[in-house]
Amino acid sequence: MTTEIPEKLKIGPKDSVTYPLIVPYCGHCSMPIEYCEYYPEYEKCKVWLEKNLPNEFEKIKLGDNSNATTGGTITSAGAGNNEANASATGGGGEDDKKRQKRGGKGIMKTKKPKEDGPKRICLSRAPRGKKKSVTVVTGLSTYDIDLKVAAKFFGTKFACGSSVTGDDEIVIQGDVKDDLFDVIPEKWPEIDEDSIDDLGDQKR
Repeated sequence: MTTEIPEKLKIGPKDSVTYPLIVPYCGHCSMPIEYCEYYPEYEKCKVWLEKNLPNEFEKIKLGDNSNATTGGTITSAGAGNNEANASATGGGGEDDKKRQKRGGKGIMKTKKPKEDGPKRICLSRAPRGKKKSVTVVTGLSTYDIDLKVAAKFFGTKFACGSSVTGDDEIVIQGDVKDDLFDVIPEKWPEIDEDSIDDLGDQKR
């Protein structure tokens, strides 16, 4: 006696689905568009969809409306629950603020703009072992300089080890502090030699 396998338990391609599957991605958050609602800047995602994928944007709007009025299912391009769909219509200012941001650590945090402060670069020398020393450079990030690029430049320039050791700190193997007063303004003209401070010998 053979029993028919339910449709939801069948393995393999389904007759009702067209293959290969084409997954549209959002140009703002770079995720599949059904995950846009979990992105902190969901409103910007909708603006991008309306401009670049108007058909998918219409599906989201239709899914939102049908879910709000009839409680029906949402289209595959729409959001995943009633609460998110209500906020997707753009009508709930207070509700939108209360909407839970899901994803935990997976959510990309927007970078806070750097505060405008005094732009200073500090050079210091620190002992390493009994006879060796290292040169510590801080403050390059205030000039929007990529620290990894700068560390690679210093390593090539002085033929030594150089690495980023903090949010705004580069450690160069060897005592090259005096040379940096000429090298840094030469490499980055926006940095004036007067804005470079010598902190002398410092313990790390």
